Amino acid sequence: MAIPTRAIAPVPAAPVNQTTKKVVFGSIEQPKGQRVLLYGTGGIGKTTLACQAPGPVAFIDADESLSILRGQLKEQNIKLPYPVNCSDWKSAREAVQSDGWDSIKTIVIDTATKLEELAVAHTLKTVKKEGGTMASSVEDYGYGKGYSFVFDTFLTILGDLDRHVRAGRNVILIAHDCTSNVPNPNGEDWIRYEPRLQSPNSGKASIRHRLKEWCDHVLFLGYDVAVDDGKAKGSGTRTLYTAERPTFMAKSRTTGENFDVVLGNEIWSNILK
Repeated sequence: MAIPTRAIAPVPAAPVNQTTKKVVFGSIEQPKGQRVLLYGTGGIGKTTLACQAPGPVAFIDADESLSILRGQLKEQNIKLPYPVNCSDWKSAREAVQSDGWDSIKTIVIDTATKLEELAVAHTLKTVKKEGGTMASSVEDYGYGKGYSFVFDTFLTILGDLDRHVRAGRNVILIAHDCTSNVPNPNGEDWIRYEPRLQSPNSGKASIRHRLKEWCDHVLFLGYDVAVDDGKAKGSGTRTLYTAERPTFMAKSRTTGENFDVVLGNEIWSNILK
């Protein structure tokens, strides 16, 4: 005998929320300040180049280089930046969080490499190990933990600097360089120049990679060198590179052009545009 079936009543559709708002499309905002990471070997002219950025320029001199370069900047008719005192991590953050920056167009931090050292010292003073004792080095926290603590500390000043970028000020972080191994999934690894900043092999807690993501421009300032039969040759000319190559990390949101760095060359107007 056939089993009678019962019709299943359709489930009523959920009532439409009459208060739902439609998406509102806006317009693309005009450019505000831009974030720059400028790196290269010591003595190549990173500080001098940063001092020529759109001014007035304020200079957080963590490396204490302005007093030495003062005479050279004057000889080259480069306007001296306004120095900002910075002795430790706390004073660096207090400086960028303070008011009174309205007349400043570009903030330079010389160097991000030194700033990282201040972040390490601050972390060791303020973050305890498991058990409540103080650490004497980043490695004392245990495998990978210390680098994560330093990474978290460093991120706080990027948030401080974002406020200046939104207000229309450029931020230039200068860094020293290093050679770093580049993992290559398609074949053999190789080495290239990168900013000398914390970057564990795991890729986690990498200040170097976070800054690359955060910045609008990662600029490599290098000497032009040719190698012939194992010997390096070159005229000592310097080039600012804005696009990545196998031998160095670089990027720019506004240009892929390279620039000869000689006195009188207009560079920043071609990048910060």
